[in-house]
Amino acid sequence: MPQFDRYKNRSVDIEFAAVEDFENLPYPERFTLIFITNGIINAQLNERPIEISAPGVLCLSMDDKLQVTNKDSISAQSFSFHPDFFKTSRISETQTYKPSNVKIQTGLSLFQRDSAQTGVTHISSKAYPRLFEWFFVLGTEVYAQSNALWVCRIKKYLIQILELLENLNRQCEQSPIDLVLDYIYTNYSNKVTLEDLTNCAHLNRVSLNKMFQKRCGCTAMEYLLLYRLKVAGHLLVHTDMTLDEIARSIGFQYDTYFIKQFTAKRGMSPTAFRNTYRNPQLYYIGIDSNGDR
Repeated sequence: MPQFDRYKNRSVDIEFAAVEDFENLPYPERFTLIFITNGIINAQLNERPIEISAPGVLCLSMDDKLQVTNKDSISAQSFSFHPDFFKTSRISETQTYKPSNVKIQTGLSLFQRDSAQTGVTHISSKAYPRLFEWFFVLGTEVYAQSNALWVCRIKKYLIQILELLENLNRQCEQSPIDLVLDYIYTNYSNKVTLEDLTNCAHLNRVSLNKMFQKRCGCTAMEYLLLYRLKVAGHLLVHTDMTLDEIARSIGFQYDTYFIKQFTAKRGMSPTAFRNTYRNPQLYYIGIDSNGDR
């Protein structure tokens, strides 16, 4: 719930959860920082598999889609804030607060999604004590409101946290799995071999599949197949392309093999799928770590 500022008789759109249960994330109209201090969590973030081992931070915007697939001994806390909290304020001659056009720019990149920004920041051993202290101060000030400048102090520590996370992201290279996922998302419509994926990750077949199995629940080539079939599902519902055209557009050389694989994984033929899910009330296509609908 938004916090009532007892000093200035106003509502401040921020929230702190000392125990984050991941049940309602992401929160509407909020940016959210989830500080994971213990355990491991596996999830789908915008249909992309992620794994976070403590200590780590997950940055979510209100537009993200998060589906948690597994939690193991998780302890986490979260701080959420409305985007307008990034706006600064100025004091007029009458000492009343008025909004200005100046916005805090630090940390905005953490909530924007591209191939380099996955929403996950791994925390180094040197950074962990500082981050733990700053999150503690955020939580304390939200509830204690120790004096009239409590909101200013929260902004101060929030800026420090966001600056630290941005710096850690800049120092951290993409993992081999992220490199392979980016390669799959970009090249799935072409011929892709296991050798292509191992070369991309700079790993041998056994190591690559072991890492993929841990994070995605399947091998790298299995994930490629599942992603192709996911795209096929969208094309079946939203276009009038023939099965042969769809097959070739997602990297299959023959429509017969596409039909066989689609039927085996989706439990119905592509034609039956098209006829069934063109009903908007029935249509839903997703891919989880096991490739289930």
